[in-house]
Amino acid sequence: MSENYLDKIKYEKIGETEDSKQRQLNWNVAFGLQAVDNLMPSEYMTQLATENIIGNKSYETVEEEVKQYYKNANQEKVNKGEKQADEVSLRIVKILNDKAFTFNYLTLKQFHKKLFENINIGINEKYIGEFRDYNITKKEPILDGETVQYADYSMIEQTLKYDFEEEEKQKYIEKTDKEKIERICTFTAHIWQVHPFGEGNTRTTALFIQKYLNSKGFNVNNELFKDNSLYFRNALVRANYSNISKGIEEDNKYLLMFFENLLYNEQNKLDNSELKIY
Repeated sequence: MSENYLDKIKYEKIGETEDSKQRQLNWNVAFGLQAVDNLMPSEYMTQLATENIIGNKSYETVEEEVKQYYKNANQEKVNKGEKQADEVSLRIVKILNDKAFTFNYLTLKQFHKKLFENINIGINEKYIGEFRDYNITKKEPILDGETVQYADYSMIEQTLKYDFEEEEKQKYIEKTDKEKIERICTFTAHIWQVHPFGEGNTRTTALFIQKYLNSKGFNVNNELFKDNSLYFRNALVRANYSNISKGIEEDNKYLLMFFENLLYNEQNKLDNSELKIY
């Protein structure tokens, strides 16, 4: 093998994409995921995102300008929801841009820390990037105030290890398209049901699944998260909720519809009102 040939196959440092379409898609995902927690980015951030998309400002420049914007703002008038959405959105975009990925339950911890470190999301800072050591419930509007049964905190690590081990056994190349979708839905629903963190579980799970699917070579329609991230969360709720006394069983059909649209450009109607239990 010639020395000139070796010179041509050197590793390249991953930098910021110059593809404006990809930048647009990444920002769509980032902004869309904030809707999961009823958060909206500020007008200032959307302007900065546009500047980044057209190539006028780098991620680093956007990050510095956002920091200065909130540093100089009247703190009593700062919209805390917008501030969280702005800061987390930028972090999502940067992670989506980076092609590096490790399939491991510890990556969930890493993503949670990268997304929320030094950001007030309603939990103690010591739990950012760490699994909760307490049990949780959450009243869900689509369940008429009922809650999904999340994993007991003492079983979080063992449960995730099992879910990831089972997923690693999957041979997607041998599956039909239908089988692929069903398996992805199962894996996603399982790790979300664990709810390993005190807050920020859906955004962390969605980001992880995006990175995982990209690493497997799936053609992910990122546009879908722009307007349907809340549907995604509600579909996860329905896939993990059962109440036998009310005749309700876990139902993953809504999650299947979402992933069919996400991966195979199906045109299923994603209507949040259809997920509500009365």
